[in-house]
Amino acid sequence: MSDGMSETTASQHEEATAASQEGQLQEEQPQDGLLQHQQPEGGLVAEAPNTVASDTDAPDSATPGESATSDTAAASFEPLTVTYERLRHTDDVAELHEYARRPLPNRSLQAAFSRATALLEAVAGNQHTPLEDRVFLATEMPFPNILVKLSEDPEPQVRRGVAANQDDKNWLVGRLTKDPDPSVRDAALRNPRTSWKMRLEGAQNPEVDADTLNFLSTLGVSCEPGAPVVLAGMVRRAVALNPQASQETLQRLSADASPSVARCAQRRLEAAQTGESN
Repeated sequence: MSDGMSETTASQHEEATAASQEGQLQEEQPQDGLLQHQQPEGGLVAEAPNTVASDTDAPDSATPGESATSDTAAASFEPLTVTYERLRHTDDVAELHEYARRPLPNRSLQAAFSRATALLEAVAGNQHTPLEDRVFLATEMPFPNILVKLSEDPEPQVRRGVAANQDDKNWLVGRLTKDPDPSVRDAALRNPRTSWKMRLEGAQNPEVDADTLNFLSTLGVSCEPGAPVVLAGMVRRAVALNPQASQETLQRLSADASPSVARCAQRRLEAAQTGESN
């Protein structure tokens, strides 16, 4: 019995000793890879080795933020044709507005610039694009592919913006001098990009309003004084013969420097006076 108890006591003592040593070992081990500071009785600080790698130890290619950004950009990129067709047919007004007003990349970035202007063509041709944005593009954009789209817009406000845009090609603004809407025709005839042929046809057109005829009657005189003398004179003479020309316009043209213009205006004034007297 005494030997059994002795063996039991010895066994318990060994277990207690082992447990105590295990506890000490656990206290000496760093937790979660962080530095553990202990203050022993002697006043010295024992520091466990740091097993956590610093930011500078990680290679640049393994930076999590950069990798995630690269993956996101690759996932969100659409080929030009896909984005074009989506913008051409979408009814997402907010997205169309954002594209219409987005600043263009610098022209030196040729690929990005070409992509942006191509996508604006899709936005311009989509009738879900807000009217004010289509008018903005018609007025401000200098790109033929966009202006051609907008010149066919069903809203006269948009076509009028194109007609007044001085970045137009002359064939485009010339086409708009024959627009069914009078305000569009008038804006095109006032555009200095309009050819003299189109101006002459406009001056002969009895559907052109008196205000626009008055403008055409100043070409080569107070407006565009450096204009070709013969061509400007032909336009003013056509105005003098147009039945829609106002009395005020005819009075001014009757004193025109071109004899043929002055004679036509004088005859019109005389005919008007004769008609009134009768």
